[in-house]
Amino acid sequence: MAARTDGMRDRIAAYAFPRGDVEVVRASRGYTLYSRRTDGPVARLRPTGDGDKVQVMWWRGTAWAAPGDFGPVIMPLDQALQFIATEGFFWINA
Repeated sequence: MAARTDGMRDRIAAYAFPRGDVEVVRASRGYTLYSRRTDGPVARLRPTGDGDKVQVMWWRGTAWAAPGDFGPVIMPLDQALQFIATEGFFWINA
């Protein structure tokens, strides 16, 4: 039996984050990114079902939440990865 591949997970794992490598774990309808250096949570990406668009969330100490005060942040995967790479608050626990 052939192993199934997960293209979105592969794209996330291949991204070169300037603040360090991340481990990508598929869980609960999305992908959680953990710092390989500290094992701390970096971000959560939840596919929307609309192409490669994802909802971006960050760890607020006790739960995943939208990164801001204006509701969910939804964007194409490449843009989401760039957003996570450049915004410092994602890396507080990393």
